[in-house]
Amino acid sequence: MEKQATTAPFRLNVKRTMLIGFAFFGILLMWQIYDSWCPPFLSQLFCDAFGLDPTADSEKVQYLVGIMMALDNVAALILMPIFGKLSDKTHTKIGKRMPFILIGTFLCAVALPFIPLFFHFNQLVGVIVTMAIVVVSGMMYRNPAVALMPDITPKPLRSKANGIINIMGYVGGLVATVVGIVFVLSDYLGTGKNGTGTWAYRNIWVIEIPFLVASVLMVVSAVVLACTIKENKLAAELKDELDRGEQVAEIEDKILDDDAPMTKANRIMLIFILVAEFFWFMSENAIGTFMSNYTIYYLQCSTASNMVNVIVGGVGSVVGFVLGGIIAGKIGRKWTVSMGLGIAFLSYIAWAICTFTVPVTGTFPVYIYVVSLFRGFGMSLVHINSFPMVVELCSKKKIGAFTGYYYASSMSAQTITPIALGSLLLLPHFSWEYLPVYALTCLGISFLVFLFVKNVKTRKTKIAKGLESFAEED
Repeated sequence: MEKQATTAPFRLNVKRTMLIGFAFFGILLMWQIYDSWCPPFLSQLFCDAFGLDPTADSEKVQYLVGIMMALDNVAALILMPIFGKLSDKTHTKIGKRMPFILIGTFLCAVALPFIPLFFHFNQLVGVIVTMAIVVVSGMMYRNPAVALMPDITPKPLRSKANGIINIMGYVGGLVATVVGIVFVLSDYLGTGKNGTGTWAYRNIWVIEIPFLVASVLMVVSAVVLACTIKENKLAAELKDELDRGEQVAEIEDKILDDDAPMTKANRIMLIFILVAEFFWFMSENAIGTFMSNYTIYYLQCSTASNMVNVIVGGVGSVVGFVLGGIIAGKIGRKWTVSMGLGIAFLSYIAWAICTFTVPVTGTFPVYIYVVSLFRGFGMSLVHINSFPMVVELCSKKKIGAFTGYYYASSMSAQTITPIALGSLLLLPHFSWEYLPVYALTCLGISFLVFLFVKNVKTRKTKIAKGLESFAEED
């Protein structure tokens, strides 16, 4: 019986993983609303503050938009590792991650609807302060929520589990996107001032309802998570399975002692992963931060068109989330991530070529939909495998801290890239059409750095497949 216990295939509990995914559902729902709506809010308010025409002079304030978006990420860069380490050391009756998830979600849900409220009344300071509150509370629960999956998932199963969790997150993002299609931000912005120079009456619910929907669903997702995932009980039940997972981790030096310092080989591998991650988030966040403004001010299209574009990209991502763990099981995580970076890089090249050869017509270009589909697929292969590669390098006592390292790298990029791209837009010959060029440059650097990551593929790990993987654990 002992031999059977140690050689039995690893089995992913899909139901439990989907329930854990409710945390990520709330995270991506909130950030999709935040990233899609806040840059246009700030652009409008800054243009008004300086007496500029948003249609003709939008590029002149993007460096300020970038700074504001980056300041939020500076707070995240500091706070995420702190909350990760705090949650590692926290012990309560409801677990070590759940208190941070519940408190952070509640604070974020309360603050979020005040962003459009302040914007409606033209209160720039109010918008900025409320955005900061949302980010701080969001960081309180984001790190612990993400760390919850590897806490109770053996290492060989984490890519597949991360795929399921990301699908749940993208369902949240889809909800936010559909709401954004119904409530068209660009129509609201077009009713800015009347002929006397004072603010004309605008229907506040056009911008308020998406934020209210996000707040309500964030609270619901956190309640579902708290009622179904019992951290302490699961940690005790899965201890042996988690320990067995340590023996087949895809790392050069196995971690047998929870308190042992990191080996040189593992430290070098971690550095290369984090540096590559920094540059692919430089690329990703440039698109995420400025795509709404690119659509409004360069393509001269409705924000609803960009929301459809987000859905198309999400479809590609979901396909990647389903296949990414399977591909990694066959060729290893390193080459799966490299494949994803290559696909995304080629999609950006196509975008850049079309930008300089296809004229702007006021209709959202079909080629961008195609680019988003392939870009979404490629980057999903990257995201579902890169995070498991990072937490693979640590013991179970340090998962929160290493989750913090992963997000410190991404947040550093998201701090720098809005300012960098916003500042470049001030240059005389650098305008909106260079957005894909910037993105592909950063992604190319990321790809080159990631090639230095060591590919470690252990002996074939037995993982349950098909209906067997849906069976409940004893």
